[in-house]
Amino acid sequence: MLWKELSLLLIGYLLGSILFSYHLPLWIRHVDIVKESGDHNPGTANAFRYGGVWVGILCLLLDLLKGAFPIWYALRLLGPAFPLLPFLMAAPVIGHATSPWYGFPGGKAIAAAFGVLIGLLPVSPCVYLLAACYLFFSLVWVIHPNERRSVVTFLCFDAASVALALWSRRFDVALGCVLLSVMPIYKNYVDIARARQAQMDKAIEPRSRLS
Repeated sequence: MLWKELSLLLIGYLLGSILFSYHLPLWIRHVDIVKESGDHNPGTANAFRYGGVWVGILCLLLDLLKGAFPIWYALRLLGPAFPLLPFLMAAPVIGHATSPWYGFPGGKAIAAAFGVLIGLLPVSPCVYLLAACYLFFSLVWVIHPNERRSVVTFLCFDAASVALALWSRRFDVALGCVLLSVMPIYKNYVDIARARQAQMDKAIEPRSRLS
């Protein structure tokens, strides 16, 4: 049984490491979204922005699928609970965020995280929690920029997942939600820090010229 779980971990990581949102705009539109975009992120948002709507939709579906399939298959092969479930939930997200096949860091893995949670249905409704958090901070209490919104969203999602675990007794799923949130939080926080540093550099530059 353990070898099956370890094999699924590897499959999940390798599937996650395929950056469809980088390749499809490059193949179909001949656009390198990593070079063209300001944040150099090979993710779904930039696929929409630089590859067009239909390319973006295809990238989104494939990024969701690569997160959902390993979990969906594992639940049918091993049942609704098994020891490595939390780590399998994180594997496609980590694969997307730290892809070993490219000479640049992977993406922010938000679509892959949604895919993982879709794969958990109907075992856990956590995908609805993440969607609700994003909608709340996008439509009700609007947070800008997008990177800060994502950090707050995933932190609130983690808290909601733990609360749900206390009610449902699925602490393995709650741990998986926390683990898969690490990379999106980290990636977006790095972008926030980079943008803040760029603003500081712009503010310092005129002063250095005057001096």
